[in-house]
Formats: sequence, C-alpha cells, structure tokens
Amino acid sequence: MPGAEKPLAIGAAADEPLRLRIRVAVVAVFALLLAPARAEPLVVATTPDLRSIAEAVSEGRFRIESLVPPGADPEAFEPRPSHIGLVRDAALVVRVGLGHDEWLDRLLKQAANPRVQRGGAGYLDLSADVALVEVQGRSVEHRSGHAHGSANPHYWLDPANAEIISAHLAEALTRLAPQEGETIAAAQARFAADLKAGIARWTAALEPHQGAPIVAYHNTWPYFARRFRLNIVEVIEAKEGVPPSAARLTTVASRMREAKARVILHEPSQPMEASRFLAERTGARVVTLAPSVGAAPEAKDVLALFHHNVTLLAQALAEGR
Repeated sequence: MPGAEKPLAIGAAADEPLRLRIRVAVVAVFALLLAPARAEPLVVATTPDLRSIAEAVSEGRFRIESLVPPGADPEAFEPRPSHIGLVRDAALVVRVGLGHDEWLDRLLKQAANPRVQRGGAGYLDLSADVALVEVQGRSVEHRSGHAHGSANPHYWLDPANAEIISAHLAEALTRLAPQEGETIAAAQARFAADLKAGIARWTAALEPHQGAPIVAYHNTWPYFARRFRLNIVEVIEAKEGVPPSAARLTTVASRMREAKARVILHEPSQPMEASRFLAERTGARVVTLAPSVGAAPEAKDVLALFHHNVTLLAQALAEGR
C-alpha cells in the first residue's frame, strides 16, 4: 500500500544528515593521519656533552643530535656522509671550538646551510662565553698529532662552565622558538640549581685533597683541576695525540717522584702502556676518568659525568695518601 512506504521514506531522509556527519568526520580523521607531523627544530651539537646540556634546557621541545657518538674522541673524529644531511637540516649548530671540533668547518661547507655558517643566526661557538686557560695553546704538525687551538678546549669539565653553557644554549633555543621561552627558562633554572648543589657536594668530596699533585696522560683536565684546586704537575704526552717517547717517560717519572704524585689520570680511549709503565715505576695508581658524557656507562649525562669523576678521583687520592 502507498501509505506503508511513507514511514520508510521519512526515516531515510532523517538518516541522511547523520550519514553526512559521519562521512565528514571520517574524512577529517584521515586528513589528520595523513598530514605531516609538525617538525621539531633540529639542533646539532658537535659533542655528547653539549647535546646533554641542550637536552636539559630544551624540555623535549627540540630534536637534539650529537655528531660525535658517546665514547669517541672528538679531536680525532671523522664525520660520516650522513652528517652532511643533519647539518643541512639544522636550525642551530653548537660547537666546542678551540680546535676541539675543527672538522666541523669542512662539514659546514659541505652542508651549504647558510643559517649555520660562521656568523649566521644558527651558529653558536660556546668557547666565546667562558674564561679560558692556556690561552696561547700549543701546536703540533697536522700529521704528528692533533692540536689544541688558541686555548685549552676542555672547558665543559668545569661544572661552573656547564652553567654558563646552559644559559647561552637557552638563549639560542628561545630565539628559535620564542613561544617556548618560559619553558626553556624554567628548565635552565632547574639545571643551574642542580649544578649548584652538585658543585657543593663535589667540592666537599675533593676538599681534603686540595693541592694534591696529579699527572694526566692527555691535557684534558686543567679546568677540572682549577675548579677543585688540584695540581697537575705533568702531562705524559709532550704533544697532543703523540705517544710519549722513552725519554719523555723517564722525565715524567722523575717529576712524579719529586712532586710525590700518586695518581695518573687516564681516559678510556687512550693507550694504557705509558700510564701503566709510570705506575709501575713510581707506585702511583691509574684512575680512568670519563672526559665526556657517555665515555663511561655511569656518565650518562653532564651531572652524572661530574659525579662519576669526582667519586673515583676522591677515592684514589684518599687511598694514595
């Protein structure tokens, strides 16, 4: 009957707006799924130490990458082809400077990213912002080792300098993303407070050993020694990156006996033969410290790096008395 079909027609018409809304919702969901994710600004640091500090102040708002992997020697590092792409896409490149990451200059040219070239808005050399030691530096021929630049480059090993680095990184990140300024400032303040508390603990741990004579294999530790008032009486390498000769070892052993040095600072990537030889000749003990984040499993970030090194060194100095 004609009257029996009318309710069906009315029901179909009533369902049509619902079907339309469902189709619109489905299309919107697929559009969101297929849309490219919002890219975080890419920050490329030359070393794991600078990456660690950048991560501490960025609160996850940036993608932070390190060119040098944990445990590798930045002064002898050779970039890979994949690093060109990282630098090409970077909004900010952060370096140690002072010859420590000299290879970055070639990488910047190859990447041809005008923003991160020297003088560009995305180029940050942190050596300009700290008080340096050994300002004239020492030089070696290119084929006979690696040279420190115009000053000793290992300034991140003074925890007070880590606070300075964090402040300048926070400024640079805020310029990249002004909308994140408050978040970055709060994160940097927390990091600085953690460092301040850490410096108090680390200073107290090494205070009984102020002035203690120590020897280092590589000239890595003058900033660390200055902060904690230790006395580096000799560096085993006569030139950075060049193994010491027999005559050099004889000279260092004599100096160690004269100064009553009981600790030799070594690093995981360095050859052990010279340090072991001197330990056997003088009765000193070899202490392997981490020169950078990731160089030891315990040194997972900058704060852990200082805690690890201070703990090992304080123990060795106490036992060597």
